[in-house]
Parts: sequence; structure tokens; C-alpha cells
Amino acid sequence: MSTLHQAQFLVTINHLVDLPTWEIPEVAFAGRSNAGKSTAINVLCQQNRLAFASKTPGRTQHINFFGILTKDKTNLANLVDLPGYGYAQVDLKTKSHWNNLLSSYLQTRPNLKGMVLIMDSRRGMTDLDQQMIEWFSPTGRPIHVLLTKCDKLNQSESRLALKKLQEKLKELNPHGPYTVQLFSSTKRIGLVEADAMVSNWLGIEASAAHTSNENRISKNLKPQLSS
Repeated sequence: MSTLHQAQFLVTINHLVDLPTWEIPEVAFAGRSNAGKSTAINVLCQQNRLAFASKTPGRTQHINFFGILTKDKTNLANLVDLPGYGYAQVDLKTKSHWNNLLSSYLQTRPNLKGMVLIMDSRRGMTDLDQQMIEWFSPTGRPIHVLLTKCDKLNQSESRLALKKLQEKLKELNPHGPYTVQLFSSTKRIGLVEADAMVSNWLGIEASAAHTSNENRISKNLKPQLSS
């Protein structure tokens, strides 16, 4: 068994024909540019620069694969970092390429176990977030939403953001396999829940380090909200 902190960069691709042919489970991370996707991956994997978190939104322009490797370098599963979407300064041709790459990967990848969708808790679901859900939902696989940057909200605002998103997801599909939680990479809020979800999908062991860290942090915080 292994945990997310074992993740290592494997390969980056920009065309569907170059997708790796490994028959191992994968979990995809998607989200609007500047919603905190790369930072969330880094925090979950207890690394600083596994996924490149740029101050320039839209920097992730390819599909990046990170393998969960054992000590003997056996690859147990993959974390897949998808291009951030919604960045206005990207030209239309590039946007079209990204859309095709994202939709085709999400709809046709046979070993994809679920998608972690990153949304800024202060913005909620955007039209592009909804488009991602609509692309992925026909597969019947689960979607777990991380409402990031929840440390920027007070408890009442966090509760409202969570409720609004849960209601919106029910409107899209009352029986959809959707789960939602609050998350903060800065304050390390929601790490245990997110780690457990991803690890369960991949069939690997969750990280004990997150549980230890979150227990320590929770002593100085009010109880947090989750779905």
C-alpha cells in the first residue's frame, strides 16, 4: 500500500493519442484557473512543487500525470492534473484545443475513477464549472467538489456557500454521485476528508499525516463544515 505523499511526476501530454496506456486507477483534478487546483494537489500530496502553482492563471496547459509509487517504483495509481479553464487571455484556438482535450479525456478514459472539481468558495459554481460537470456526469462516475479558500469566509458565509452548491448540484442531477466539502490549502482545512475520498477511489491507503496535522490545527479553530 502507499499514500498520496508518494506521488511523483511521470509525464505531460498535450494530445489524446499520447495518453499513457497504463491500466491503473486514476483520479482527475479539474478547475477554473486561479481556483487553487495546483495548490490543493500539492497540499494533499504533502509537497511544495509537485503541481506547478503559478501566479499566472492558465499556466497549466497540458495534462500532467503524477504516479503514486512504491519504494520499488511500482505505480499503484495516478493523479491527473488537467488544464485550468476560463482564463480570458488564452487565444480561441488554444481554448478550443483545451476543451476538446478535457472533454474527450473525461468522457472516454476507461480507468478514471472520479473527478475532484476545484471551485473558489467565494464564487461558487460558474458556467464553466457546470460545463465540466455536464461533460463528466454521463460516465456515471463520482464528482467530489473542493470549495477552496474557505478561510477567506466566516463560518456563516462558509455554511451558505456549501448549501448553495449542494442545492445547485441537486438541480443539475438529483441522483448524481456528487459530494461537496470546504477546503483551505492555507489553513489545512478539509485535508482528511479530501485525502480519504481520493485514496478510497484509487484503492490506496489514506495519509495518517493529514489526520495528525488536522487534529492539531482543529484545536485552534471552530468546528468546520462538510457535506
